[in-house]
Amino acid sequence: MSETHIISRILARWYETNKRDLPWRHTKNPYFIWLSEIILQQTRVEQGMPYYQKFVATYPTVRSLATAPEDDVLKLWQGLGYYSRARNLQFAAKQIMSEHGGQFPTNYAQIIGLKGIGIYTASAISSFAFGSKNAVVDGNVIRTLTRLFNISDPVNKRSVQIQIQALADTLLDTSDPGRHNQAMMEFGALHCAPRQPDCQNCPVQAHCASFAAGTVDQIPLKEKAKAKRDRHFHFAIVSDGASVCLEKRDSTDIWAGLHQFPLIETAHSDEVSNHEIAALIGIKDIQILKVHAHKKHVLSHQNIHSRFYHCSVPDMDNSKFSAIKLSEVHRFALPRLIDRYLENQDIF
Repeated sequence: MSETHIISRILARWYETNKRDLPWRHTKNPYFIWLSEIILQQTRVEQGMPYYQKFVATYPTVRSLATAPEDDVLKLWQGLGYYSRARNLQFAAKQIMSEHGGQFPTNYAQIIGLKGIGIYTASAISSFAFGSKNAVVDGNVIRTLTRLFNISDPVNKRSVQIQIQALADTLLDTSDPGRHNQAMMEFGALHCAPRQPDCQNCPVQAHCASFAAGTVDQIPLKEKAKAKRDRHFHFAIVSDGASVCLEKRDSTDIWAGLHQFPLIETAHSDEVSNHEIAALIGIKDIQILKVHAHKKHVLSHQNIHSRFYHCSVPDMDNSKFSAIKLSEVHRFALPRLIDRYLENQDIF
């Protein structure tokens, strides 16, 4: 028996004893599996679980998701971040309706053709739902394989990614690829953890090259990321006492399609003036009542430094922005930064 086959069998046994009881593991429905995979991208299981349950309950079929208003989908997604995932999810649902007669495609080639689905997600869906022989490679699998085979080169290099995929393909148990893929991912998530992996009680310790070399804590290696960009957002909460100004964000920037208070972005951290806000809103008779600096909001590639300007106007007659009743603001999908700020403000 080859070493790769031995490792696969060990991890399969470990999985049956240690796997978490997760709802998407109790279904072969490719739509539900797809929802779980998209929700769990860049998201911890404990954070993603309630969103999965909400989406399954609200949109139980591809058709229900495809025909839902985009704002409703984004509102349900609110708090997860990376909103392009939600927009791509709905776009792909519409693809399934128009290109596949409303039936989720059953093979890898068709699945990977859906918007927002790459190699990993297509492999996961096709193996979990249909038993296709495609090895998944996510962050947990990358960590496990680079340690098992002591790969010290940066994992964000294309050549290393190809090497890791080849190793995953070699390890794949083709008799039950879905279970094998779940085992690989679960082992990386629970046992071969990013920090302080339990090497002393590891079932594959005897086969782990980085354990033998004493390099576990150094692997996987990533090339140093570029410095994050700092941005300064000034939100004008302009109200006449009955309504407030809102706008929809541009589709080419972060939080595309979400709503926000009118925004001035500057290259500096200084406060903007009453005159600047008046020019933005289109109402001369505007008064800044108070200004709150909010804590830094950290995104993957940028830091957002925000201020909120509470402003009053006599009426909204000349406003350049939509006037939304105060009681209706909660119906709109807002960036998490704004939502968190409003949680601590008694204004709506």
